[in-house]
Amino acid sequence: MTFENTIEFAQRLDAQDKLNKYQDEFIFPKVNDKKVIYFTGNSLGLQPKRTKAYVDEVMEDWANLAVEGHFYAEKPWWDYHERFANPLSKVVGALPSEVTVMNTLTVNLHLLMVSFYRPTKTRYKIICEEKAFPSDQYMFQSQVHSHGYKTEDAIVEIKRRDGEHNIRTEDVLAKIEEVGDELALVLIGGVNYYTGQVFDMKTITAAGHKAGAYVGWDLAHAAGNIKMELHDWNVDFAAWCSYKYMNSGPGNASGCFVHEKHHQDADLPRFAGWWGHNKERRFKMEPSFDPVHGADGWQISNLPILSLAPYLASVEMFDEIGMDSIVEKRDLITSYLEFILQEIDKEVDSTFEIITPSSPVERASQLSVLLHGEGRSLFDFLMENGVITDWREPNVIRLAPVPLYSSFADMYEFGQILKRGILQVEK
Repeated sequence: MTFENTIEFAQRLDAQDKLNKYQDEFIFPKVNDKKVIYFTGNSLGLQPKRTKAYVDEVMEDWANLAVEGHFYAEKPWWDYHERFANPLSKVVGALPSEVTVMNTLTVNLHLLMVSFYRPTKTRYKIICEEKAFPSDQYMFQSQVHSHGYKTEDAIVEIKRRDGEHNIRTEDVLAKIEEVGDELALVLIGGVNYYTGQVFDMKTITAAGHKAGAYVGWDLAHAAGNIKMELHDWNVDFAAWCSYKYMNSGPGNASGCFVHEKHHQDADLPRFAGWWGHNKERRFKMEPSFDPVHGADGWQISNLPILSLAPYLASVEMFDEIGMDSIVEKRDLITSYLEFILQEIDKEVDSTFEIITPSSPVERASQLSVLLHGEGRSLFDFLMENGVITDWREPNVIRLAPVPLYSSFADMYEFGQILKRGILQVEK
């Protein structure tokens, strides 16, 4: 498609967009009495309008039924989480029995590492990405320390080549082969939070298994953003937050994946709790743990229904739409945003360097842009003029055009505001 930097062209794309109607499903903040252009769904998604009804339903059931809501609510709390199995399995490419919801992201990664980071005297190293999200870095450090290892001995970071912004798949594979028999676990973010790079999860997972290691993925920036086939790729485990692309609300519940090949493994250690116990026998209060055969067997405590309600509202929306439609629009609107940036770059003295990979298979709903010659004042101008974006030092803005609520007209308008901001700062 040949793009044009005009409002008329952007509006034509919106008219052809099958997902355009979903913008009305979300509540947008306003700046200067105008709906914002929202680029930070990679940090916190907008609130779906249908969310309130799901939360209100739980509140009404609590008020009218009290404890009996566990069994007699419209959506009984006893099995509320089971409503996530089918729709979430489609989002991440899993069997329904392989997914569950519980806790929050880093908590779940810690719990899953109890099962899948089992170091021995000779096999104890973890491979991760350089510049992983800080929470993952802290998690790795505390995990290896708890097993008596030093960070510098047990954690192996895959680094970017000098002068490059992204990690090459070939370098990941080479590092896995190099660590070899000492490798216990590969755990990488499916999408790098800073650059927006999408990793080749299928290829990396196969390489990790060939080396004799477990392979897991932090899907914080991947769930609801990219098409995945976790079951077919033979991934051992994964976890993701629900409040970014999946719009479930600040700090909300995390999703987990555990491959079915591990469900019957009685020797696999885990931290147990009664909500992971055999569902049919849970209230018999038995002294010995008998886990549910599925990802639900990794649950520990009964679930926070008021937190799950917004997530269920969003998950059901994803089920209506399907990941194929989301990915189709994602690729087009991200390409249009890239075009807009390139066009504005020609009209101003500043230089934009997009550090996100240019190939659609290596990027998703994010462009990370180095604004050479610009500083924080440009970011402040954007925010004051209704463009909600993300600033990372020294001069990177992250732009995430989310397919469910971003329009092509938003991309055009952003370009015009960006140009005005640069020209004003230059004065």
